[in-house]
This record gives sequence, C-alpha cells and structure tokens, in this order.
Amino acid sequence: MTSEPKRTARTRPEPALPEGTNIEALHHRINGWFLDQARDLPWRRDECTPWGVMVSEFMLQQTPVKRVLPVWEEWMRRWPTPADLAAEPASEAVRAWGRLGYPRRAQRLHGAAVAIVEQHGGEVPADYEALLALPGVGSYTAAAISVFAFGLRATVIDTNIRRVHARAVSGKALPSRSLTAAETRLAEALMPADTPTSCLWNAATMELGALVCTAKSPSCQLCPVEDLCAWVAAGKPEADYTPKGQSWHGTDRQVRGAVMAVL
Repeated sequence: MTSEPKRTARTRPEPALPEGTNIEALHHRINGWFLDQARDLPWRRDECTPWGVMVSEFMLQQTPVKRVLPVWEEWMRRWPTPADLAAEPASEAVRAWGRLGYPRRAQRLHGAAVAIVEQHGGEVPADYEALLALPGVGSYTAAAISVFAFGLRATVIDTNIRRVHARAVSGKALPSRSLTAAETRLAEALMPADTPTSCLWNAATMELGALVCTAKSPSCQLCPVEDLCAWVAAGKPEADYTPKGQSWHGTDRQVRGAVMAVL
C-alpha cells in the first residue's frame, strides 16, 4: 500500500498595501502639494514636446536637475526634433553632452533618434512596447515618457518614488538596494485608477522624494503626509545601509567630463 504524497501548505502572498493605508488621503495630499510646490522645469511645461521629455529623461539618469538644465536647453535649441539629431553624427551628440557624465547616454539617445526617424516617421512613439524597443530605453524610461509626454497611465518607479513609498507606506527608512517584486506590487497598488490623477501621482511622489523626502536629510516638517507616514509613526527606524549620493566633485566622472571638454 503506497502512502499519499504530503501536501505542502500554500503560502499566500502578502497584500501589496499594508492594512490601514489611507490611500485616498495620500493621493489627495501629495498631489495637492505638488500642484502648489512643484518646480517650474521646462520639460514639464505644456509647450514641451515628447522629444523634449525624452531628452530630459535620458539626461536626468543619475544626474541632478541643476546640471541638466543648461545642457537640455542648449540641446533642444540645436536639435528640437529627433530628425535634427539623427542628421548629425553620434560624435556631435557626445560633444554636446558636455560634462553630464556617462556619455554612452548621448550615444544611445542618438541611436534612439535614428530609430524614431526610421521606424516611427520622426515622432516619438507613445506606446510603451515601442518605446522599450528604442536604444537606451529601459522599463523606467519607457513608463516615464508614456506618462509625462503623453499622459498615459503607467507605473513609474524611480529611486525617489520608491523612497516615498518605503517611508510613507511600508515604514522603512529606505527602499531595498535594488527594486524588488514587492516594491513593484506596492507601486502598482498605490496608483490612482483614473489616468489624469495617476499621471499627477507619478510626478508628485517623484518630486516629494526629490525635494522633501530625501535620502539623507528628509524635511519631515514640510511633508504633506507626515501624520500619515508609517516611518514617522514607527519612530523613524534607521536604515540597514547608508545611501550613496550623486557625488560629482573628485570622482572619475568629473575627470572624464573635463577630458571630454578638452577633446
């Protein structure tokens, strides 16, 4: 007589949203704060084209806004459309990149411009999968362009957004070192259902993380959801690692930038 195989109990996945999360209040307060306090950045203005938004997303990867602004403005003056950039050699894109660092981003942006001209009639595509197929465009950049250039509903997850989610909802000082499946589920669960509010939410949480809920010195007294923040309620427990800032002075990137300027 053979015995039946043992049945292992199935563990249910943890809910994406912790119990008691006041999601409506988070949406209302953070979005309202953004409408009142958001920085006036040129790629956020109504007259900015999808190409302008795309260029900003490439430049802002691991680079502070204050260093991006003058380069973006000159770039858009010189190459206001993908076709304008595609008509130039890639070396010109790298030269115009200046001291932003990571010059491969310039090469990939040039490659994306060529692909846009050849495959999309010179217009930046709105479709997420089409964006993802372009050189240099990963999941974050594709979602960001879909949302900020075309007003589509997509879940944008960058370091600033992850930090706001970790503190306000999960009660942690910092998010995981790298994006986890649980963080992705949380971000998707926090997304407002209607498209316009979801686009605003993506921008608002990103701005809150950049200006108030910063990695090293958060200004909790300025936060619109301080009284709702799970991290504050838990007594602001310490993180299990020290975050790295976007250092520039004295780094290899600064030296490479100087060399590029001379060349």
